[in-house]
Amino acid sequence: MLPVVAPDSHPLSRALLEAVLADRVSDRFVCELIWPRLGYGPDGGGAWIAGPATGAAWRESFPIEPQFIAERPPSVALTRSIAREHKQLLKQQLGFAGYRIGELYPRRTRRATAVSWLLAHLAERGEPLPETGPLPELLEVPADPVAGHPGDLPVT
Repeated sequence: MLPVVAPDSHPLSRALLEAVLADRVSDRFVCELIWPRLGYGPDGGGAWIAGPATGAAWRESFPIEPQFIAERPPSVALTRSIAREHKQLLKQQLGFAGYRIGELYPRRTRRATAVSWLLAHLAERGEPLPETGPLPELLEVPADPVAGHPGDLPVT
């Protein structure tokens, strides 16, 4: 059974996913696009916790908010959860050919994984990807792509 998308989830659009790939939103915002779609919800104290709609594998491995950008194990789990038939959606739907050699940082490749998962999530539900939609305030691309935006967790 697919988790129900929380009504307060940020709506997805091509423009938003391109902003994620371009590193124009914080790492936390990227995670907040995924957490509710996996069934996680805010606990009222600033953390997100697994809820009744969270799949057992996610709930057992990551009872509190998996840090998809900062930590490797959640990113690997996210990659493995993308069905084979949806692995090429990033290229097919967004025309994303990957980052250049000088742009290959764990933060950026994990962002590509996050976008790939979000596209697969839409595809599994038969939902289209709108061209436009609401965007958060876009940030400048970080001067140090390894460190990311102010407030982003260190990448391990």
